[in-house]
Amino acid sequence: MRRKGPRPLAAALEGISRDAAPATTLARVQAIWSETVGPVVAAEAQPVSERSGTLTVVCQSATWASELELLSPDILDRLNQALGGAGGSPLSKLRAKVGKAP
Repeated sequence: MRRKGPRPLAAALEGISRDAAPATTLARVQAIWSETVGPVVAAEAQPVSERSGTLTVVCQSATWASELELLSPDILDRLNQALGGAGGSPLSKLRAKVGKAP
């Protein structure tokens, strides 16, 4: 059997990284967070946990935590749309707290 030529490394790594990525809701949210909320919010807040549909986001200041609480309906809507929402909305509540992202 003869091969046509070497296969690009990017093609091989894409399959491996897709298979190795955790299938949790938190991992999926973290993967789309920056593009969904925008670079300004992503620079100030990061999702750190998800339990029973509640997404916890760590913010660098109380001001940002309050702002995210106010924006939570819109953020949850955009995240659920980006996640596909085929099996219902996986996220139902956003909890913002002040701290440092791990």
